Amino acid sequence: MLVVEDDQFVRSALIRHLTEASHTVRSVGTALEALREVAHFPFDVVVLDLGLPDLDGAEALKMLRGITDVPVIIATARDDETEIVRLLNDGADDYLVKPFSVEHLSARMTAVLRRARAAAGAEPPDRVIRVGGLRVDPLRRQAELDGLRLDLTRREFDLLAFLAGRPGVVVPRKELLAEVWQQSYGDDQTIDVHLSWLRRKLGETAAKPRYLHTLRGVGVKLEPPRAEPPR
Repeated sequence: MLVVEDDQFVRSALIRHLTEASHTVRSVGTALEALREVAHFPFDVVVLDLGLPDLDGAEALKMLRGITDVPVIIATARDDETEIVRLLNDGADDYLVKPFSVEHLSARMTAVLRRARAAAGAEPPDRVIRVGGLRVDPLRRQAELDGLRLDLTRREFDLLAFLAGRPGVVVPRKELLAEVWQQSYGDDQTIDVHLSWLRRKLGETAAKPRYLHTLRGVGVKLEPPRAEPPR
């Protein structure tokens, strides 16, 4: 794994504890060093601090995504939801708000790696899914709404495809975490963030849903919009 952290004390502590947990760790203190490392070494996961001295971590994330699809966990002292949403949509696989324990980081790493390996080994179904004006092609990883291509992130597509494959079925949040995120536990904010952005791209809101319907305390379902009664 690669740890990108400019605080020498934090960096040393992470290296020590992660090495004790049997991880092979390399570390750098700047974004440019991180890009150089990723270009030369095949990492399983990158832990990326946002407050880097040469380049903001958010910009570093975009540059990383230009050269690799390695899973990236953001480590940040910032807890602003808007920024967290933006980072997830820019390609982050997970995030942790400082301070956090090494045990917490290790658990998140394990979950991210499990998801990445499951995605790499999974064979997508060859059928095209149609629900109302939605058309989802899992094999080509393309989705359209009323004939227009949707620009979805990897996780947004996975979430949409999973729900579209079960039209009208209420899927519990725990099942979404297990099947879409390959996690046995987690908080609801991760799901809510992705649902919010997916709704925006489908041209709807939680208050006025068309396809995505949340049943408080139960789960989420996707179904075609109801036909409007004739006037």
